[in-house]
Amino acid sequence: MSVQFDFSDSVVLVTGVGGALGSAVAEAFLDADATVCGTDVVAADDEEFLLDAPERIDFYRADFTDESAVADTVESVVARHGGLDYLANVAGTWRGGDPVHETDIGLFDLLFDVNLKTTFLGAKHAIPHIREREGAIVNVASRSSLSGGEGDALYRASKAGVRLLTESIAEENSEGLRANAVMPSVIDTPMNREMMPGADHEEWVDPADIAAVMLALCSDATSVTSGAAVPVYGEA
Repeated sequence: MSVQFDFSDSVVLVTGVGGALGSAVAEAFLDADATVCGTDVVAADDEEFLLDAPERIDFYRADFTDESAVADTVESVVARHGGLDYLANVAGTWRGGDPVHETDIGLFDLLFDVNLKTTFLGAKHAIPHIREREGAIVNVASRSSLSGGEGDALYRASKAGVRLLTESIAEENSEGLRANAVMPSVIDTPMNREMMPGADHEEWVDPADIAAVMLALCSDATSVTSGAAVPVYGEA
């Protein structure tokens, strides 16, 4: 059974829009006729920017670990488009390999800044506008946020923070706004294939499939769903 979404007359802001998942989310909203605004620390003309024809979106280059940049971006989106309906907090990164007692403090700062701080700041500045439209926020947590593990403790902890932040936003905004998260495992991206060439890539989840779930969590089909952390890891 095929599913189609209609987000015409809606404005969405996608963070990390130049990455594999962010670009897939932007594409999905574009296909659903939304007005798509995107932000990334990577320039739209950089070879690492994966969204094809970025001129199809309203792009803002910004570092979402910087609160003033986040505030300026959100206000620019609202001023230009008249409001904001949805926020897809996709910006994030993975690092691991060392046990806690051998991990440099710089890695802590990187992971908590990129994974948790960007999610917090994006939500902080978007919530007042999204509440006006009775819209939704979708964050990206991780399957690994559900348990401890060996070698990537800080990544797991940062993503657990995203999951709990999402639940808290939902509790604080029981009327006027819904907040949910998706929990991927290994996503089928060029970077992951390069890092894990010997893995079974057939078990990995296509970013487009995760994007479809994120659209569903913004749609009327999930109007009674808030505070959820939805598994999107398939067989991975």
